[in-house]
Amino acid sequence: MASLAIPGSFLDVSKTCRGRYATGNSIIRCNVAEPLKFSKENGRPCIPLQVNGDNPFTNILNANQLRRFPVTHGQNDTRLRIFSGTANPALSQEIASNMGLELGKIMIKRFADGEIYVQLQESVRGCDVYLVQPTCPPANENLMELLIMIDACRRASAKNITAVIPYFGYARADRKTQGRESIAAKLVANLITEAGADRVLACDLHSGQSMGYFDIPVDHVHGQPVILDYLASKTICSDDLVVVSPDVGGVARARAFAKKLSDAPLAIVDKRRHGHNVAEVMNLIGDVRGKVAVVVDDMIDTAGTIAKGAALLHQEGAREVYACTTHAVFSPPAIERLSSGLFQEVIITNTIPVAEQNYFPQLTILSVANLLGETIWRVHDDCAGGFEPYSSLGID
Repeated sequence: MASLAIPGSFLDVSKTCRGRYATGNSIIRCNVAEPLKFSKENGRPCIPLQVNGDNPFTNILNANQLRRFPVTHGQNDTRLRIFSGTANPALSQEIASNMGLELGKIMIKRFADGEIYVQLQESVRGCDVYLVQPTCPPANENLMELLIMIDACRRASAKNITAVIPYFGYARADRKTQGRESIAAKLVANLITEAGADRVLACDLHSGQSMGYFDIPVDHVHGQPVILDYLASKTICSDDLVVVSPDVGGVARARAFAKKLSDAPLAIVDKRRHGHNVAEVMNLIGDVRGKVAVVVDDMIDTAGTIAKGAALLHQEGAREVYACTTHAVFSPPAIERLSSGLFQEVIITNTIPVAEQNYFPQLTILSVANLLGETIWRVHDDCAGGFEPYSSLGID
């Protein structure tokens, strides 16, 4: 059984917004926007939020400006409705529970030939509707289900429809790398827009340029605060830490991650990809000898890249290797590669549901329900515009 780590044991930080965990005289510091607060009702932490590249690890926000839920008026707010698709109902339920709301009643079924039928079981006329549905495997089924849910809400006269997509499938097909191939990310963006969505809320897109494919507003939430906070709670000496990017394309993400962990040094795995889901590690840029290496990526699919990178890190003298990623696609043979002993711990979030048979001892799952829930409140209350813009992470 995996060590399931829903973020209920987050670090407490001082008013100066620095969580400190000491080993000898060295510490790891994870800068947080403000002290984390715990709800008296459900004991869950209120996590700093990062939207559209905004950096939650600064102190420019006033604690009185930031809404923390569960919100007392949430249960009486009849204008806000949350509906769940069949892709990740557990995450949808957790989001609604943390917000003090009930999931909307919806019927989703398949006909004998596989066609999808959707019917809302309650009125949404004039309501602000949020549809939680990651387009994870089976991607085509879940994407089509999302489109039909959007269409059902539009025809039921919903005032605003927001597609909450914790994991956006087809995001890797975001450019032409060779002739005569499609840009599927743009096609999917068009489909969601034409179906009737007014807004999209996505978590850790594969690349920031995917936001430009939509002709409607996109709120891009990063899962970094959850993973950073969990790492800062571990007793790892800051002098021993090095953050590793598994490829050149992820350098910006890894650099931003390293900056928030005591400005840790950065290493880069140079790889050459010979085909889809086929990678060959070529070289390592940086020093990892005797270090605890934290490999940062947005997703793990077949785990070929990250496993070969971990093997190279061990060859170069890394003491331990941690894998940190937001989306756990886990296509075969990912589980075998991740559980082979290369990793001290594999840290993921619950944007994609992980079947219990795919758990392994090194797996740790963190929840992004609070992040997504607080974003929904901000969008619903139109309060995000009241915050001073800030974006020093440089991810997008």
